[in-house]
Amino acid sequence: MSVNAPSSAVQTGPSTGDATGAEPIQTDSVIIGAGPVGLFQVFELGLLEIKAHVVDSLPRIGGQCMELYPDKPIYDIPAVPVCSGRELTESLLKQIEPFHATFHLGQTVSSLQRQDDGRFLVETSRATRFLTRTVIIAAGVGAFEPRRLRIDGIAAFENAQLFYRVRDPADFAGKRLLIAGGGDSALDWALNFAREDARSASDLILLHRRQDFRAAPASVARMRELAGAGRLRLLTGQITGLEEAGGRLLAVQVTGLDDAVARVPLDALLVFFGLSPRLGPIAEWGLELERRAIAVDTEKFETNVPGVFAVGDINIYPGKKKLILSGFHEAALAAFGAARYVFPNKPIHLQYTTTSTKVHRILGVDSPPRGAAAA
Repeated sequence: MSVNAPSSAVQTGPSTGDATGAEPIQTDSVIIGAGPVGLFQVFELGLLEIKAHVVDSLPRIGGQCMELYPDKPIYDIPAVPVCSGRELTESLLKQIEPFHATFHLGQTVSSLQRQDDGRFLVETSRATRFLTRTVIIAAGVGAFEPRRLRIDGIAAFENAQLFYRVRDPADFAGKRLLIAGGGDSALDWALNFAREDARSASDLILLHRRQDFRAAPASVARMRELAGAGRLRLLTGQITGLEEAGGRLLAVQVTGLDDAVARVPLDALLVFFGLSPRLGPIAEWGLELERRAIAVDTEKFETNVPGVFAVGDINIYPGKKKLILSGFHEAALAAFGAARYVFPNKPIHLQYTTTSTKVHRILGVDSPPRGAAAA
């Protein structure tokens, strides 16, 4: 299953266009964020027969792990020894197929207003509107933008020769590639491109402003090993100028620690200076904030605004750990918290997916034989 084009069971809602004047979409829940935790939130809500729409500012499903690290291995998903961000996203999309969630991509939630009947009127930057009983914020660190290279004239080459993320590594095959940065992203991609047999130090350069790196020690050690073997070239300094001709970026000027200036020819420039997270409109919704994160309880991960929940990296509470598996746990409890608003007069019972015939009906699977253990 492609994360760019979900199957018909996971319908993609409007990602472009203007919905001004249209009647609000009525739903049980609006999930803000289509990363792994937001996707698992669809599943946990679905088990309780709560219908959800998902809004994300990015143009495709998968959140930061798809946008920034689609091929980076993840080792701490329970019962999955290793998977990439892409594989995790595809597996979650497969898991939520029975619930027919609708995704509204390429738009941010711009306003959240409580209505007289207790529901929320939610509106996006593309004027898509919802009337929903609950809102679950699973927006990672919030809306985020890569920290950009501040050199006069460089912005003209963005998405042509200057890139802040890698969508398809094949786009850089056979090119003279300069990677700027000293964190995990820069090192991960340097190691990725250095694995290609055709690569040599003449066409793969890693540039960092100082000699110490912020990346994992094992990655730094492997990078230095590859540099010693002539598979990549390591430079210390900063980009301070550029050379262009005929609308093409030909080279950049790199000023070293000794103030010497070197000309570095290139075909493509990858810049990984980290992210600038921002809560955006979320900060204006009356939610209790602590250190640029949303405060929640640990019973149901509800905010100080009744009916609004926050799960994943965007929330904060005593002992908070920013792990995907922690977000999965939070999503399960948030679903039960949301059920109180969606079904106020209905008792909500925990159903085991192994033995519950009701859950099997919801999932569209055959019931297992009697005597199977609960899970």
